[in-house]
Amino acid sequence: METSMLVLVILFITTPILVIYIEGKYAILKKVGAVLICYGIGLVVGNIDILPEGADKYQDILTSITIPLALPLILFSMDVKKWLKNAGSAFSSLAIGLFTVLVMIFVGYWIFKDSINDIWKVSGMLVGVYTGGTPNMAAMKTALDVPQELYILTHTYEMMLGAIYLVFILSIGQRVFLWILPAYKSPNKGPKVQVGELHLEDDFESYDGIFTKKTFLPLLGAFGLSVAILGASYGLSRFFSPEFANAAIIIFITTFGVAFSFVPKIKAIKKTFQLGMYIILIFCLAVASMADVSKLADISFSLFYYVGIAMFGSHILHVLIARIFKIDADTVIISGSALICSPPFVPVVAAALKNKEIILTGMIVGVAGYAIGNYLGIFIAYLLK
Repeated sequence: METSMLVLVILFITTPILVIYIEGKYAILKKVGAVLICYGIGLVVGNIDILPEGADKYQDILTSITIPLALPLILFSMDVKKWLKNAGSAFSSLAIGLFTVLVMIFVGYWIFKDSINDIWKVSGMLVGVYTGGTPNMAAMKTALDVPQELYILTHTYEMMLGAIYLVFILSIGQRVFLWILPAYKSPNKGPKVQVGELHLEDDFESYDGIFTKKTFLPLLGAFGLSVAILGASYGLSRFFSPEFANAAIIIFITTFGVAFSFVPKIKAIKKTFQLGMYIILIFCLAVASMADVSKLADISFSLFYYVGIAMFGSHILHVLIARIFKIDADTVIISGSALICSPPFVPVVAAALKNKEIILTGMIVGVAGYAIGNYLGIFIAYLLK
C-alpha cells in the first residue's frame, strides 16, 4: 500500500475516534450526533480534491466490509431473552408501528414509482431506517447495492425530517397527542422501571473504560467472532444467485448475530454496541467521501416527499390506530421514537415525557426493530421489485 493510501485509511479509522471524543465534550455536538458529523466531514473531504488518485478502491473496500462487521457487534449486546419475558404491551406497539411503516412505504411507492429511480431500493432503506435506524439503513445499502449518491440523499432527507420530528416530540408532542389519545396510567402493581436498572448509557452511549484490559481483550474476541461471522456468511451466500448474494450475506449475518446474543459469555462482553457504532461511523465517513456534492445539489422533491410520507404518515396512522385500541399517548410516542430514531433516543424522549416507566417498552420496540429490520427491509424491497 502506498504511503498516501495508508494515510487515507488511517484518516478514516481515526477521525470517528476524534468525533466521538468531541461529541462527548460538547452538548451541542451531542445533539447534532456523531453520524451527521461524520457525514459532513466525509462530504468535505471527498469534494475538495485532496484524496489521492485511486482512493476510490480503498473507500469502496471500507464501505463494503464495515457494515457486515458492525452488525453482529450491535446484535451481540441485545438481551433478547430478558426483553421477551417483559414484553407486555410493547409487542402490540411494535406490531402497530411496523404495520403503519409498511403501509406508508407501499403508499409512497405507488405514488412515486415513476419518478424515483431504483425506488424499490429506497423502499428497502426506508423500512430499514424506520425499524432500526442508521445501522439497518446502512445494511440495506449493502444488501441492495444502493448507489452512493442515492444512499446519501435519502439519508440526508431522513435526518433533516428526523430532526424536525424529534424537536416536535421533545417540545409539544405529548400535549398534541393527548388531544387524541388517553393519558398514560401507571400500573398499580410491580416495581417501576428505573433508568439505572437498564444501564442505558453504558449499553448504548458511553465509551468510558473501553480500553481497560478487562473490557478491551474480550472486545477483541467479539470483533474476531464478527470477522468469522462475515466469512461464514460470505461462504454461505455463494450458494445463492449473484443477484441475491449481498442480501443473503446480510440475512446470515443478522441471524448469526441474534443467535450469538443468546450465548451468555458473548452477551456479557461490554461495549460491543459501541464498537459496532464506531465501525458504522467509519462507514458514514467513507461513503460520504465518495458522494459527488454537485449531484446532491439537484433536489429530488419526489424522494423528499417519499421520506416524509414514510416518517410522518406512519406516525399519524399509528396515532389513529392507537385511538381505536385506546393505547395511551406516551406508549405511542416512545414506540414511534424507538422505531424512527432508534433505541439510544428512548431515554431522551422518556425524560422529555417525564415518564421513566415507558423506557422498557421503548427499548423492546427498538431492539426488536434492530433484529427484524434487515429481514423485513430485504423482503419488502424484493417484493416491490
